[in-house]
Amino acid sequence: MADPATYRPAPGQIPDTPGVYRFRDEHGRVIYVGKAKSLRSRLSSYFQDVAALHPRTQMMVTTAASVEWTVVGTEVEALALEYSWIKEFDPRFNVKYRDDKSYPYLAVTMGDEVPRVQVMRGAKRPGTRYFGPYGHAWAIRETVDLLLRVFPVRTCSSGVFKRAAQTGRPCLLGYIDKCSAPCVGRVSVEEHRALAEDFCDFMAGETGRYVRRLEASMREAAANLEYERAAKLRDDIGALQRATEKNAVVLADGTDADVFALAGDDLEAAVQVFHVRGGRIRGQRGWVVEKVEDLTDAELVEQLLLQVYGEGAGALPTPQDRASGGARRPERAAERHRAVPREVLVPVLPADLAQVEDWLSELRGARVHVRVPQRGDKKALADTLRTNAVQALALHRTRRAGDLTTRSQALRELQEALGLAEAPLRIECYDISTTQGTHQVGSMVVFEDGLPRTSEYRTFGVRGADGSGARDDTEAIHEVLTRRFRRYQADLEANAAQASGEIAAAAADPADEGPAESESRRRFAYPPNLVVVDGGPPQVAAAARALAELGVVDVALCGLAKRLEEVWLPGEEYPLILPRGSEGLYLMQRVRDEAHRFAIKHHRARRSKGMTVSVLDDVPGLGPARRAALLAHFGTVGRLRAASVEEIAAVRGMGQRTAQAVHDALIGAGPAVTG
Repeated sequence: MADPATYRPAPGQIPDTPGVYRFRDEHGRVIYVGKAKSLRSRLSSYFQDVAALHPRTQMMVTTAASVEWTVVGTEVEALALEYSWIKEFDPRFNVKYRDDKSYPYLAVTMGDEVPRVQVMRGAKRPGTRYFGPYGHAWAIRETVDLLLRVFPVRTCSSGVFKRAAQTGRPCLLGYIDKCSAPCVGRVSVEEHRALAEDFCDFMAGETGRYVRRLEASMREAAANLEYERAAKLRDDIGALQRATEKNAVVLADGTDADVFALAGDDLEAAVQVFHVRGGRIRGQRGWVVEKVEDLTDAELVEQLLLQVYGEGAGALPTPQDRASGGARRPERAAERHRAVPREVLVPVLPADLAQVEDWLSELRGARVHVRVPQRGDKKALADTLRTNAVQALALHRTRRAGDLTTRSQALRELQEALGLAEAPLRIECYDISTTQGTHQVGSMVVFEDGLPRTSEYRTFGVRGADGSGARDDTEAIHEVLTRRFRRYQADLEANAAQASGEIAAAAADPADEGPAESESRRRFAYPPNLVVVDGGPPQVAAAARALAELGVVDVALCGLAKRLEEVWLPGEEYPLILPRGSEGLYLMQRVRDEAHRFAIKHHRARRSKGMTVSVLDDVPGLGPARRAALLAHFGTVGRLRAASVEEIAAVRGMGQRTAQAVHDALIGAGPAVTG
């Protein structure tokens, strides 16, 4: 634990202007990001008597080893920069709103040449329009099934679409008129995109226009005695009306608003939101947050709005972006406009209301109002939503209690069993996967606080001393650990040099009001508390030799052998046996199994790619570009083998002679035919 006095800036160094500040730990990792109207006033509050600070703030300032700041022109710019840095650095002491479950969305991939309607979960992708979230995936499929009668947009995967285009035959949905079949040219790409845009407009709430249009067409068909067409249009109108009725009217005046509710205590809070468009609830979503900061409800609401609309619509450009002339793309501006409603109803007003409204208004491109509902239907809806938040928090606590206790117990057991000075909050595990010495792959998985940190997983292609691969697992483990910790040392030096450069730049021009250059996240500069290798004494000895050669002495090391689940420590003659019911052993097994799974996955991908390319490697006149063109056109070697010489020659860049050589090579490489 560091003493804050050791890195406290001199009072005269801190400017009395708006800005954003970052606290870093001893390894240079950003652990907290904050904004302030006055940097001098805010930062001074962190360096008072430590005993007078809130316990969570005490932990943050004693974990930190340095503090830095960036001056900006306005408080709205500080708000935008704070959000972008929290998203970039993922600081451990900042509040993070995490979904209390994985919600499915109805997504339309408008960024694709031929848009597709599908169910999506997880992070949102640029160029895709989202509707929802829905409580269940089946609710989305019911809605889509109804709407495909009127808007026959593609729903098939890329593989099905390509196969249909190659064979000239649409899939089942094309035959039953629930897809316009752009794959076989029934409609042009432009006509299909127009259908997708109509689908999106209907889902966004413009329902009346399409119903009226269909009713007019139905009456016209009936007047022309086209009764079959009129009957189909009547059924289409019924489908649209049934899809519309699935969303209940909650606000009679056709309001567009997002309604938020908050329930919590000093440790955790649950948030629920209703997305109301055209007076109807178009989606519901929930988050649960652990209060790692000492924040009021008003500050929690501010952080919530930053995350919800920053993720849904994209952050505002930073002052540096504006200075470089970086303009936002029109389609991204349209997405922002759709994501932010005219009205945001919250349980308490955010701490910096004017700045939040200005930020949201710039995102939307029109004025946005943030209010607390006081009476009427909006107040009743907010009360209902708060009841949902209270119930969501109770359910979360029921699910979470055992999990938190178990993870803490597992880390404590490992600390005691391995004789560590502190609990291993960051564990890295390494495994090697190979087939008879070929396509050797090393994997590195990371667990933080007992949970997998998938964004920091890494794979290593094992090269060996001569570039042809390692002789065995021990040599591969030695190479992988050497490369990982050599990179750790290099990144550590780079971080130190960058920090020195930033300090020197700040000293040279303390009046600079633009943010510093965005720095890359050097993840290898974060050392683990514990390294686990998959294997017994030979693998542990190889890993220990790699660490010793690099002079790494502050990282604990052990191995977990599969046969009896024994834990081996460097230089020990006998293994450490953890009890079979031990939570610490269970965590070690999870880490080891995850490293094994990740290594096998990457190894299979390399092996498959190597086998695919090797069939074509020896074909005269066939270089990498032509190989790539063939595989892109036919998809697999199996389809290429079944193709005729004329079909191969039709691929762009292929000639008749090369096509004949490819055909002869593949027929020779195919399975022998016996009679």
